[in-house]
Amino acid sequence: MTSPDSFLHLARPLGPAPVAASHSSAPINVVVHPQAIFSILDHSLRRNVDQERVIGTLLGVRSEDGSEVEIRNCYAVPHTETAEQVEVDMDYQKQMLALHLRANPREVLVGWYATSSELNTFSALIQNFYGQQGDGTWPHPAVHLTVSTVPGQDIEARTYISAPIGVTAERAADSCLFIPVPYEIKYGDAEKSGLELISSAKDREDRTQGVLTDIETLERTIESVLEMLDRVSNYVNNVLDEEAPPSSALGQFLMNTLSLAPKVDPADIERDFNNHIQDVLVVSYLANTIRTQIDLSNRLATAALTMGPGDALASTEGGQKGQDNKRGGGKGRGRQQQQQQQQAPAPAVAVEQ
Repeated sequence: MTSPDSFLHLARPLGPAPVAASHSSAPINVVVHPQAIFSILDHSLRRNVDQERVIGTLLGVRSEDGSEVEIRNCYAVPHTETAEQVEVDMDYQKQMLALHLRANPREVLVGWYATSSELNTFSALIQNFYGQQGDGTWPHPAVHLTVSTVPGQDIEARTYISAPIGVTAERAADSCLFIPVPYEIKYGDAEKSGLELISSAKDREDRTQGVLTDIETLERTIESVLEMLDRVSNYVNNVLDEEAPPSSALGQFLMNTLSLAPKVDPADIERDFNNHIQDVLVVSYLANTIRTQIDLSNRLATAALTMGPGDALASTEGGQKGQDNKRGGGKGRGRQQQQQQQQAPAPAVAVEQ
């Protein structure tokens, strides 16, 4: 029994000359971004109660030879599906595709998705629509991404491309052979941090998780690195003790990883880390000082605008003149008293004869 991660690549059967010449027969590798998976899951949560699955369009970039496809974005497409027929809003699909390509000219149509792992006649009909000439992915094959959204189970994704099969021309529109192709979900450091933050809320009853501080993030990162080192150390010890089967590929990978580690003394690392912390604290102190200075300047400028510069100067000049008048009045009264004393007649003295 094959493992779920193994894939069998089949050659397409020979068809008419234009069809066989228009498609590349090389197997492709698909890279899926997490935001596309999130959009698909959100679309599945918002579906109607009577809908078993929802579909949508996949967009991304493709290599020149078509062997590498990168799914970066997607959007939902309305459709109705019954046991007898399926109806897809083609006009909505064309308008949304034109608007999206106008906003993101680097992306192209790469295929479609469905929230069900079942492949039936309707899936073949939609696959042929997305892989047609004109508004489809022709001459490249359309990628079909299936994402299982069963509550309580792990999310399982599969990617397929299609090939024509030997049927009549009347059945060619709703018939095709789905060929599984390998896929990979890639994410960057920022996306990884977001995914870890979201996944940490699964163990909480309210399904919420606050944003961690820088110190808490650093602590969790160090704990994660220590856990990975312990896991690698245990694996190496088990291989040396012949308790685990050795792997040449994994050993080569570990050797390449260890060769990238710098040959630095732990004391030097601790000293550099402490120096870095001190530099960060100095920069933080200077930033707070500058912020306080700017705030104080803004307050002084606001006070000057509120009181008015003319009123402030007038009150200052008035105060100086009042003080001068007081000083001048005091000097004038002193001079008047001296003049009155000089002009006053001398007192009469009576002399008896």
